[in-house]
Amino acid sequence: MQQHEVHSSENQPGEQLRLALVYGEAVTELPLDLYIPPDALEVFLEAFEGPLDLLLYLIRKQNIDILDIPVAEITRQYMGYVELMKSVRLELAAEYLVMAAMLAEIKSRMLLPRSAEVAEDEEDPRAELIRRLQEYERFKAAAEDLDALPRVGRELQVPRLDAPHARVRKLLPDVSLEELLVSMAEVLRRADMFESHQVTREALSTRERMSEVLERLKGGGFVPFVTLFSVEEGRLGVVVTFMAVLELIKESLVELVQNEPFAPIHVRSRTE
Repeated sequence: MQQHEVHSSENQPGEQLRLALVYGEAVTELPLDLYIPPDALEVFLEAFEGPLDLLLYLIRKQNIDILDIPVAEITRQYMGYVELMKSVRLELAAEYLVMAAMLAEIKSRMLLPRSAEVAEDEEDPRAELIRRLQEYERFKAAAEDLDALPRVGRELQVPRLDAPHARVRKLLPDVSLEELLVSMAEVLRRADMFESHQVTREALSTRERMSEVLERLKGGGFVPFVTLFSVEEGRLGVVVTFMAVLELIKESLVELVQNEPFAPIHVRSRTE
């Protein structure tokens, strides 16, 4: 329902009757095209979230002890509110009618005559209603406390500022000589952890190579010195072959011949 509020002011003697003030100007006559619905002046003052909220309102309004509810009076006021809702053509929720039935049941149980023994053993018909009202009151108070807290967007506004456009600048670290030495020492320490000594068998034998050279020099012919070496064997093979030739020369088993200075050197066996 809508609530209409009309501001009126006292009229001085001799002045026309001012019905209202619109934008500071007095209105003394009703507009001809003004339509006022029949229910426009009906005022709906209170709004409740449910039947428990309505019952709690009626109890607190009259300072009634929640543990000693006068069911008959509260039921009368509650039904008056329900009838008011019907009169203003509001949709009645089902829980309002369920609560009305519950109040009527409690009222009838309290009006029925009971013996003293039965009254002592039987639980108060209002006990369940009181429990629900107390629980609802606790939750309602907690909700009101939460609603009273400052809220972002209502009491608090978070300022927002656009960050300036900044260019990314890469800062190079300053490395001192001491740090470089420490890093080098760390590398050496790690290298020592993987250091190993492996003893391998000699792949080439000088004595065996001496026999091979004599085998090639069979026939008594001259053989170029350089043809005794095999580049596939690498540096080790060259050294072993050279040492084998020197041993053969020392033992007078081979001889070297050079026709002229800087000419190719030839080898020949002397055992023939």
